[in-house]
Amino acid sequence: MLMLSLKKGMQMKTYNYCYEEGLLEDLIDFSIMKNEKNILVQIFCGQEKQTLDYVSKTILKHLPNAICIGTTTDGEVYGASITTLKTIISVSIFEKTFLKTAFANDEDSFQCGINIASNLVTPQTKLLILFSDGTHMNAEEFLKGVESFDASIPICGGMAGDNGKFEQTYIVSQNTLLSAGVVGVSLNSDVLHVATDFKFDWKPIGLTHTITKVKENRVYLIDDTLASHFYDKYLGSDFSQTEFPLILEKNGVTMARAVIAKHEDGSLSYSGNLEEGDQVRIGFGDAESLMKDPIEVLDNLHTINVESFYIFSCMARRRFMPFLIKLGIGSFSKIAPASGFFTYSEFYHHNGSNKLLNQTLTVVALSESTKPLSLSKPTAHEDSKKNTSYSKTIQSLTHLIEQSARDYDEQSKRLEEQMNYSKNLLASHKQFLRYTVHEMNTPLSVIMSNIELYEMECGRSVYLENIEVAVKSIFSMYDDLSYLVRKDHVHYPKYKIDLVDYIRSRIDFFAQVANIAKSLFIFTSNCEKAIIFFNETKLQRIIDNNLTNAIKYTFENKDILVSLKQEDGRYLFCITSHSRKIQKPEKIFEEYYREEKAQDGFGLGLNLVKRICKEENVTISLQSDENQTSFCYEFKVNAT
Repeated sequence: MLMLSLKKGMQMKTYNYCYEEGLLEDLIDFSIMKNEKNILVQIFCGQEKQTLDYVSKTILKHLPNAICIGTTTDGEVYGASITTLKTIISVSIFEKTFLKTAFANDEDSFQCGINIASNLVTPQTKLLILFSDGTHMNAEEFLKGVESFDASIPICGGMAGDNGKFEQTYIVSQNTLLSAGVVGVSLNSDVLHVATDFKFDWKPIGLTHTITKVKENRVYLIDDTLASHFYDKYLGSDFSQTEFPLILEKNGVTMARAVIAKHEDGSLSYSGNLEEGDQVRIGFGDAESLMKDPIEVLDNLHTINVESFYIFSCMARRRFMPFLIKLGIGSFSKIAPASGFFTYSEFYHHNGSNKLLNQTLTVVALSESTKPLSLSKPTAHEDSKKNTSYSKTIQSLTHLIEQSARDYDEQSKRLEEQMNYSKNLLASHKQFLRYTVHEMNTPLSVIMSNIELYEMECGRSVYLENIEVAVKSIFSMYDDLSYLVRKDHVHYPKYKIDLVDYIRSRIDFFAQVANIAKSLFIFTSNCEKAIIFFNETKLQRIIDNNLTNAIKYTFENKDILVSLKQEDGRYLFCITSHSRKIQKPEKIFEEYYREEKAQDGFGLGLNLVKRICKEENVTISLQSDENQTSFCYEFKVNAT
């Protein structure tokens, strides 16, 4: 099968062949080429390595002066057709372009790039065609090596494929077949015109994610989540490795990174390097963009009078929507001969920098012609006209995904704004509380001091006693608020505390409050001392809240029983009051809950007590019936 390009008056000729089996001599008439001087043969082999080896050696037997490179593929471009499991042979004959070939198989990918560039580049080099293996090479480091030698020369080509197996790929340079490394050809000329361009039809969708642990092209963590688990979450365990890449932007170029290998530790290897901190989003194929004729959108290709196209397209494009990809490829052959292959990654040069691309269609247009520029736009394919309904359906689905993604992004932004507003409001609220608590202490202290001074000079007064009781209640609330505001910012050290003395001191403090409420504290203890290792501020919150609650809810003229017992390596502190039965004991420690709505308070005290007890491993027990209610707290003896 032969595609022949021999346009009258043009300097460059290209012959394209499709080989399946049998003798190569039955397919190619080598006699028409044997007297040519500058012959470039590119072999795009979708078959086994033996075929690649056979084709290259047979060609060189008949055309010993030819420059020959080749690669295994994940599909081939043959004019307007896309093939698989076949071998495409592209023979380009130049009039005024000198060719050089070389290969490198250093273990260090960066050094591979330096070595092959140093062997290929001349002062007249207009283009480097490079094929690397697709399973061993760190292609990004390789391209950096090429760039370090000369950052001005356009490049093209890509990583070899093995029909989606990701097991073993092969490349060839002249008679040398390689399973690892890189092969290349330089096109050197004073008259050769080269135009390159690329088409990227994948769009990001969903949230932005961060690469949090990576080593070159092996990613361990995304958003601090194991890389494989990240994909399981968003795409399921059977996700397509190539069709849903990570998309990022670097130096003005939108790039994709597709998964090429999954490791036992849950990490993933990508077709190109990533860096810690890279912001990425999951990508999907944009059918609307895929359906656009590449000739119409690849503006760079309109700058020369094209005589040949070399096409290097990502394997994901062929596998994502084969019908649409075929339509796009077909446009090139209406202008000039076209050949190429579907790669595991594409090589491209942009603004003095070599780029490793994925999901892209990269195209090189060549010409030695001196004729005036003439590039007509192709007419639409008949297949495209026949499948308008199918195309519209795909286009609508793509639009639905895009619009849903935009709506989701807008909702996320609104939610983030609301969260920021809530955070700022909460921060302001906390700041107000801190200020209020700080400012409360001074006037309360002044009131208490003046009450004591007045009583020393003028004696006690029932009015001042009522004021003092009220101030002590405010002091208790102040202490609660102060603890709540400061608890996350202050360290509360522990000291040895005698529970007997401490309980007595707090009873003395609230005795006047109880007296006004017509109650009396009765304290009993079976031990003279009860030493615990505890923080005094936290202990005060436990005792004070229980004493004030007992005063608040005890019936008039009923005593409040306070007891401390030592038994079985523990201290049991209990407060018993004669009060109504607690109706919902399961809720009594909840924030803002109060049994009796008529009583003053915020319902924060017992919730605060519960949190402290949980922090300090203090056990709480509650008993309540029609006659009395008891709260008991179990402290460890000499706890350290």
